Amino acid sequence: MLRYVLRRFLTAIPTLFVIVTISFFLMRVAPGGPFNQEKGLNPVIKANLERVFHLDQPLWKQYLLYLNNLVHGDFGPSYNLPDFTVAELFAAGLPISIQLGGTALVLALLLGGILGITAALYQNKPADYAVIATATAGSTIPTFVIAPLFQLFFALTLKWFPVGGWGDGALINKVGPVLTLMLPQLAIVARLMRGSMIESLRSHHIRTARALGLSDYSVVIKHALRGALLPIISYAGPAAAALLTGSIIVETIFAIPGVGRYFVEAALNRDYTLVMGTVVVIAMFTIVFNLIVDILYAVVDPRVRYD
Repeated sequence: MLRYVLRRFLTAIPTLFVIVTISFFLMRVAPGGPFNQEKGLNPVIKANLERVFHLDQPLWKQYLLYLNNLVHGDFGPSYNLPDFTVAELFAAGLPISIQLGGTALVLALLLGGILGITAALYQNKPADYAVIATATAGSTIPTFVIAPLFQLFFALTLKWFPVGGWGDGALINKVGPVLTLMLPQLAIVARLMRGSMIESLRSHHIRTARALGLSDYSVVIKHALRGALLPIISYAGPAAAALLTGSIIVETIFAIPGVGRYFVEAALNRDYTLVMGTVVVIAMFTIVFNLIVDILYAVVDPRVRYD
């Protein structure tokens, strides 16, 4: 297992290199720049800014400079937030995104798993139909619709929660973003768990377990659930990377100062270093969580070996 983990980390290096390279040149191909303004910037000031940030140098040299800084853990300064470096913005925004995304993911896995198991145990019965209807609605309604509806009904009409803002991390400010992030994931997890649990309950070893007189709890929880978890684990890896690194839409609508909101502002303002830093962080999270998924596969399914 250790050799497999080390090999995966070694293969992650060229993967990350390719992602950084493609993202870097795509950003520079796009029209505009970090110092292009509607009213126009004084040419002398613009030239000085480009010289300070090495934007006046050939593109290949800018690329090599960025790679050198990245290897040393330096994401560079933010072009449009000159008082902060990209690392400082991440230090402030990433914990917020992780809190919201982590809470939403845990709730989605727990509640979605329970709903999926319930639907599988009561297949083609009212409980099953209710879960399918809820999951279908949750997976089809986008977050940019759920978030305004939450603000309109619970915040403006009932006044139970604030419309937006972080509020120094107060619990009441987290409810709206967490629920908005959770609902689509809960719907997907419930549908995955229902399908995999139904398939697992129909497998031969489950029939054998029932024939041996094992209790329903032992059959469902100790035997069927273990095999049904594999699709959930596969989905949880990419979902965790996406949620923990911030949701662009949700953080923007609720005015949450997380990584997702920084990414939107950076893309609109052509803040090259902040966009690149966000891409690198998301890529690293994706690589790490995919590795965790592979390891959990071996833990859950004894047939999987990486020797």
